[in-house]
Amino acid sequence: MIIDLTGTTSSEIASALLKARRNAGSPAMGMVGTIVVVVDEASHHDAMKAANEAGREHPSRVLVAILRPGRGEGGLDAEVRVGEGVPGEAVLLRLHGELAKVPESVVTPLLLPDSPVIVWWPGGGPKVPATDPLGKLGRRRVTDAAATRRASVDFTARAEGYRPGDTDFAWARLTPWRALMAAALDQYPAHVTGAEVVSAKGNPSADLMAAWLQCKLGVAVEQKTSRGPGLTAVRMFTPAGPIELSRPDGAIATFSVPGQPDRPVALKRRTPSELLSEELRRLDPDDVYAQTLACMVEREKMPAEAKKVSPIDRRSAQSAAEKAAVRTAAASGKAASPALEAHAADAKKKAPSKAAVQKTAAAKRTSAAAKSARRKTAAPATKKAAPKQATTKKAPAKKSTGKRVAGRS
Repeated sequence: MIIDLTGTTSSEIASALLKARRNAGSPAMGMVGTIVVVVDEASHHDAMKAANEAGREHPSRVLVAILRPGRGEGGLDAEVRVGEGVPGEAVLLRLHGELAKVPESVVTPLLLPDSPVIVWWPGGGPKVPATDPLGKLGRRRVTDAAATRRASVDFTARAEGYRPGDTDFAWARLTPWRALMAAALDQYPAHVTGAEVVSAKGNPSADLMAAWLQCKLGVAVEQKTSRGPGLTAVRMFTPAGPIELSRPDGAIATFSVPGQPDRPVALKRRTPSELLSEELRRLDPDDVYAQTLACMVEREKMPAEAKKVSPIDRRSAQSAAEKAAVRTAAASGKAASPALEAHAADAKKKAPSKAAVQKTAAAKRTSAAAKSARRKTAAPATKKAAPKQATTKKAPAKKSTGKRVAGRS
């Protein structure tokens, strides 16, 4: 059911919601919270669709607020949707003129009582979400730094004005990456000497990933750019070789550990509805996100050289990885990392076989024995040859004899 209201009020919208529920045969609400979406006119359709999809897992009342501030007289237009593929209730609010400057006066009467409120800004969000008029209503405030042009500047402001309940989609996108890298160190404990994060240029998730690794590992973390999409690789350098998670196509990642065959991992780029569903699963403060923001501010103040991996550590990890690739190729016919397939193949070709090694060793032993025998027999032969050398010195006499014979002829 869709109900259009023009020049309406919050009380009329609440009455329309009640009427729509009764007509649908479900007087009980059965919803777990309220999602307030602050968006512009151009992108409100996609935002409402994502919120409704997230509502299938968490049935909620979705209030989409489109703010149109101006000098004209304030006004409110609404569109109420109940049913029609909507798991809960959806209300599209268009606030005009002076009313757009005080949106909380319209949204507050429509919040579900005794239930959490989640405020989401798909277009980026304010620098300090907790001080926003609508942000003050939320128990959870969700922004998206990837939707802004100057993501690093926004993160700095948000780190300074952080309040419990703040979070960002750029941080939610890292959840599977952080889980896999932490699990790698749990299963294969090693001393990490450096790390590397590769992503498309200007990716805020890469900045957060680098800050998180540096905060937790206490090592230099270098950032490099790629063609994307998004985050493409994370590497941790260890004396045994790099621990690598690479996703060049944005769908399937390759998980590489020194001395182990590569493993494919499903790591597709998640949609806004999936990210919003993750934020709705936990409404408690994200302390790790707060710590990472603080580390990110400190990282921005560091010199460029302090954020680069030492060439010695990089070469050491590369050499160890090539040796591990040779061992893995010999055992299973597959190198430990796609990047090391060529190195493993060349090393395997250059490495002599066992039979060749045994043949070479036997030839060396035979040669050594022959040389020893020649040394033992050469000493007495040299002593007996001394008189012959004296006879050889009488060569001039034989030469003169040869001249006489030549003269006779």
